[in-house]
Amino acid sequence: MSDERPVRLHCFAHSGGGVSVFDHWAENIGPGVEVVPVPAPGGPRHRSDTRTTATAYEALLADVLPRFTDPDPGPYVLYGHGLGAMVAFSVTRVLHEAGLPGPALLALAACPPPRMAPVLPDARTATDAELLDALSANGAVPPTSDEGIWLHAMLPVLRADLELAQSLEDAAATPSPAGPLTTPMLIVASQGNPLAPPTIADGWRQWTDGPSWLRTVPQHHFFARGRELPRLLGRACRVTGRLARESVPVG
Repeated sequence: MSDERPVRLHCFAHSGGGVSVFDHWAENIGPGVEVVPVPAPGGPRHRSDTRTTATAYEALLADVLPRFTDPDPGPYVLYGHGLGAMVAFSVTRVLHEAGLPGPALLALAACPPPRMAPVLPDARTATDAELLDALSANGAVPPTSDEGIWLHAMLPVLRADLELAQSLEDAAATPSPAGPLTTPMLIVASQGNPLAPPTIADGWRQWTDGPSWLRTVPQHHFFARGRELPRLLGRACRVTGRLARESVPVG
């Protein structure tokens, strides 16, 4: 058996989701990859905070960034789904600006890129009814037998998460002093997702000078719950880890 440490796959969940979304990934990811679910930024507290854009962005970095400041982390991959994609992108950008080792691959799913015309209304100004209607119409809530009850109970969480996503998009609009990312990017989209169809790949490619690839899956917005995605990412992680190790000079 190889004594190489596994490629760590740090996973950020969608809005309203938690680390339990990734519970089944270890059994589907394949060998040589360690699944590392990352709790929602700020934990439960961030959901009730009222923050300005700058404060939300700074709070996110203070909460998540210390996980990725090891000077010798080995090759690792960041995966983000929905809101988690904006978190993963923001972390990668800050590491790039700080001159720290970033992910060998940035995998982004079910999330339109910054500057793309939004499908959902602005969570900072939309009424509850407007937000609920838009979330339901676009398949942005998981199917449940008591969807109406679940939606109303989760609305404060979803609103706070959407506000965080919008603040991250606002921060991304500021040009980076370190220049564009060079991180390879894997964009995962689904044909049945009106929030983030495969055409989002063209927008995300504008955010890196590195190579990028698009992969599509047949499900709707919540395809992280299936088996196909972790298998896809497992293969990508193994290839990425091998290429990263081969590029390290010896001696």
